Amino acid sequence: MTTAHTSHSLEEEARRLLPDVIELRRRIHRKPEIGLNLPITHALIAEELSRMGLEPQLGVSLSSVTCSIEGLREGPTTLLRADMDALPLHESTGLSFSSIHDGAMHACGHDAHVAMLLGAAQILIHHQADLAGRVILMFQPGEEGYSGARHMIDEGLYARYGEIDRAFAVHITPQLPSGYIGTRAGTIMASADEFEIVVTGRGGHASMPHDAIDPIPAACEIVLALQSALTRQIPVFDPAVVTIAELHAGTAPNVIPPSVSLRGTMRAVSDSTSEKVKTILNEITTSIATGHHSQAEIRYDENGYPVTVNNEAAARRTLAVARTTLGTRVIELPTPIMGAEDWSFILQRTPGSMAFLGAAPPGVATPAPNHSNLMLLDEESFSSGVAIYAAMALEP
Repeated sequence: MTTAHTSHSLEEEARRLLPDVIELRRRIHRKPEIGLNLPITHALIAEELSRMGLEPQLGVSLSSVTCSIEGLREGPTTLLRADMDALPLHESTGLSFSSIHDGAMHACGHDAHVAMLLGAAQILIHHQADLAGRVILMFQPGEEGYSGARHMIDEGLYARYGEIDRAFAVHITPQLPSGYIGTRAGTIMASADEFEIVVTGRGGHASMPHDAIDPIPAACEIVLALQSALTRQIPVFDPAVVTIAELHAGTAPNVIPPSVSLRGTMRAVSDSTSEKVKTILNEITTSIATGHHSQAEIRYDENGYPVTVNNEAAARRTLAVARTTLGTRVIELPTPIMGAEDWSFILQRTPGSMAFLGAAPPGVATPAPNHSNLMLLDEESFSSGVAIYAAMALEP
């Protein structure tokens, strides 16, 4: 039996489901898993979908789960995604449901994404007679640097379900007010490419640097020159960020090492700027290394993420649906976020959007951000997430 809905009533239904959604999120949070192989989370999702009477389709080469909910009227095919992997962090929140897997933590809210999409699935089943078209639920592993979305595409996501007309994903953040939805048309998140620079000189005794070719001064100069070059060669309104996050060299304080490894990430909000940053990296690295009589090589990780671009019409629809569903709790974001997302691979193929769900914990002046071992979420915000997932499928 189904019941006709209004957009405002969806949030009321989501609030009634909130205790179950919170309980499910906490179960997932306690047992985080990293990467593409997530057997515990995979089994939990499949069990919950089966309990609803749905038929989960399980990935073969990765722990993905998909299923479809068929409407009783003709209409578009809507893809809704929740990513499900955790990060390699030791949790320090002190929560009663903290991670029991040392070195792994749901510090990016993917546990909440899964729980909210499962809650939305219950609402969609309840309103199946109101559903025009078909909804595909996509539970994706490996978002945190493993290109899980691309792997799901390669394994046959589109081959299995055929033409997908529109796609939508939620990403939770403690940096926005709790229960608010924020999105924008066009670029919403940056590209991300990881790289390694290896500077090679000639090792020797620390007391005789003139008999060696010390790669460390060259490496240090490269780090500083990159930051200066970005401020002078990249437009401020089409920004880029380059961060060197690892520097590895040496084995003893009295030994000049033969080489230095610098590892980092580069992010940009347009393809043209991304290519320009790569050119800057190559030019600076080569010229500085040559000036120090050393050699340098740059290696790019093949698992980089492209710019995440919201289809303009899809983003406008998302804002309209959010306003109808959540009232005034909607923010049109003025600028992109410099984080990156492999949802970008889906948006390259299907008109769609991503929106951020605010979950700032109450009474905390400066909430710890995503990817922090101290990140906390206001679980009351989950009802807004459940409602917006459901509304994006139910609304025309």
